[in-house]
Amino acid sequence: MEKSHQEIKVGLFVLVGLVLLAVLLLQFSKSTSIFRGTYELRLHASNVGGLKERASVLLAGVQVGTVSGIELAQDGKSVTILLRVYKDYKIYHDARFVIQQSGFLGDQYVAIIPTTNQPPLLQNGADIDCEAPFNLQETARAAAGFIQRIDETAQKLDAAVSDVRRLVLNEQTLTNFSAVVDNLRDFSEQATNMVANINLLVATNGEQIDLAVSNVVFFSQDLIHLSDDARGVVSTNGTEISAAVKNIESSTETLKKLMDDLQAGNGLAGTLLKNEQLSTNVQAVAANLTIATSNLNQLGLWHFLWHHELPPTNAPPHATTKQP
Repeated sequence: MEKSHQEIKVGLFVLVGLVLLAVLLLQFSKSTSIFRGTYELRLHASNVGGLKERASVLLAGVQVGTVSGIELAQDGKSVTILLRVYKDYKIYHDARFVIQQSGFLGDQYVAIIPTTNQPPLLQNGADIDCEAPFNLQETARAAAGFIQRIDETAQKLDAAVSDVRRLVLNEQTLTNFSAVVDNLRDFSEQATNMVANINLLVATNGEQIDLAVSNVVFFSQDLIHLSDDARGVVSTNGTEISAAVKNIESSTETLKKLMDDLQAGNGLAGTLLKNEQLSTNVQAVAANLTIATSNLNQLGLWHFLWHHELPPTNAPPHATTKQP
């Protein structure tokens, strides 16, 4: 009787120890506590790296849940991560979910990074995008390609430097460049001397230059006064100037009319031009007048009057006087 009672006590003790051991295993094996309520979140990422089930979920460095499962999507291009988060922790919809790693070779976990904490809160079964973890191997491959490109660029640069040394920095080019530098030095010296001469010319002829400038200023002032006077004359004699212009226009019209009459044969001048007999008589009269003026110039007026008898009053108009 006593032996069976002792066995029952030992059995109860072992059972309690196993229960406590199971609770401790659940508590320290990164699994969800059976005494705390949880809700599920579904993360979608292109790659989970080395993330495992029962990995920690940290919010600002505090564990708020665990990874309960990892599933490959049907298209094989993405992965779904199932999280069990304690109900005590509220996560806003604008939080970032990133797969990170503890140290350089540590375990990976899901980090929740709060931003502005704008509502609403994430509810059970919410779908969220997750950033893929840092892939060291991919980075190494990219770095290897980058290093290879740098090496190719360095080789091209070395070839370019060689071409520059061979084609540009050769002896002939350097000699020509030295000659150009010497010419530039001579030109700069000549320019400096020229500037000095100009400064000396300005300094030694400053009074004459000032006088010339003053004369130009006075001349411009006189021109301004002259233009003002001309403008005043025009403004005060505008009526007379207009009348003179009109008179010139009328005289031009009259002269044009006379020329038209002359061309048409109207008037005395037109008749002389058109009548040949009358023109011949006028030419004879002009010849006689020429002879008379010539004799008058040679003999004098007194000799002409003294030795010439006047024709009788009843003489014909064309009778000539008797010569001495």
